[in-house]
Amino acid sequence: MRGRHKTKKHGGGVAALWLLLPLLVLIVLKTNLLPQVAHYSVVSSPPSAVSRDEMTGDVDATEGEHDSSGRNSDVAAPMVRSKLSCNFSNHQSNTCTMEGDVRIHGKPATVYVVKASTYLPENSTIKLRPYARKWEDQVMQLVREVTMRSIPPAAGADGDDVTPPECSVRHDVPAVVFSTGGYNRNFFHVMTDVIIPLYLTARVYNGRVQLLATDYEPKWIAKYKFVLAALSAYPVIDMDSEDTVRCFPSAHVGLESHKELGIIPGLSRNGYTMVTFREFIRAAYSLQRPRVAPVSRSSGRKPRLVLILRRNSRQLKNEAEAIAAGTEVGFEVVAAGPDDVSDLERFAGVANSCDVLMGVHGAGLANMLFLPDNGTVVQIIPWGELKWPCRHSFGDPVAPMGLRYLEYEATAEETTLNETYPRDHAVFTDPLAIHRQGFDKVWNIFINGQHVILDIKRFRGFMEQLYQAITTE
Repeated sequence: MRGRHKTKKHGGGVAALWLLLPLLVLIVLKTNLLPQVAHYSVVSSPPSAVSRDEMTGDVDATEGEHDSSGRNSDVAAPMVRSKLSCNFSNHQSNTCTMEGDVRIHGKPATVYVVKASTYLPENSTIKLRPYARKWEDQVMQLVREVTMRSIPPAAGADGDDVTPPECSVRHDVPAVVFSTGGYNRNFFHVMTDVIIPLYLTARVYNGRVQLLATDYEPKWIAKYKFVLAALSAYPVIDMDSEDTVRCFPSAHVGLESHKELGIIPGLSRNGYTMVTFREFIRAAYSLQRPRVAPVSRSSGRKPRLVLILRRNSRQLKNEAEAIAAGTEVGFEVVAAGPDDVSDLERFAGVANSCDVLMGVHGAGLANMLFLPDNGTVVQIIPWGELKWPCRHSFGDPVAPMGLRYLEYEATAEETTLNETYPRDHAVFTDPLAIHRQGFDKVWNIFINGQHVILDIKRFRGFMEQLYQAITTE
């Protein structure tokens, strides 16, 4: 009896479910749930190294005909509500994120957000330059502007008659749009303005992300190919020359950025720090030395010190004597000129093999990124009350990287400004008076207008202290 009663009850439940089924279907259709599920179906195969031409048909089969190449040859727009949000309050960069039906047309540098639930007539068009140095107007003018167009859910709403282009290729991974313009030949700026922000923005996707570059420069892409390959499984797309309309489930235009040569952990949504970034860099360049082990002075081994040598402003004029002083104290000194440093693949390994990186204030000090943990960075600060700006650029970032920082501040006797100005000039008697005349004066006199001539006796004393600090008995 009990078994039969249960069977009868179950049969009644099935009958009730069949009666409710039409209502459930109606609810699904009314709320657009079914098309959303179909749109976000993705292929199960791993990402191919030729993503730009090998996007498989990852939308529902009802959304267009597929050709034998794996592309959608006539891709219909997915029936989803899209959304767009932007942040223009960050000091470093402006950024926009979008999801849903996102179409990127390279040549006109336009991103269409179709059927945007966030659409308002007053923000239907948004423009930004995807480079993380927005406070420097002069350099930002060198960066191509990207336009984002929100298309309302209903065609012709609010008088908007923009027709978005049809998709040529559909991707099943997010897009990140950035610029290789700006200060793209300066290693400090490349790291600060592009690579660290790219890491903050794209690393979370673990390679399943498509990078698109404006101001595309092939030499830049080639130089940083190992970092770019570690961030994305696909070749970087040249937005400037491509007339293809590429469609994505989501996109970032502009890059997350926090500070000069650094990451603020509290602002990182994914718990990234400069320690994790340096681990990422070491893996990208296959660097073998994760940490400095102190050298015993009785072992006969010498700690390695790489000395970055400049050839334009702020040269170390008596570099041979400086190298000799370091060698006599007990270091194995590796001299690295501009040609050495520019060979990034090789020099990353050289820096990683060293215990100390030293140089006069300048972009070359950013190669500290390749040092092993617990390595030491030594900044030689030129004359002119430059301690604060020099520390800001290359002192403050050191500790968050797991490195140690020391500085050697040049005196009035250690500058070639003695050859240009008398000793009773404000350049020597009141350098801050020069600062008060504006940045251009500081730049032309103290930053670009002098070289350093070390007092070798004083410098040798500093090197002896450095040697004692990083070695053991």
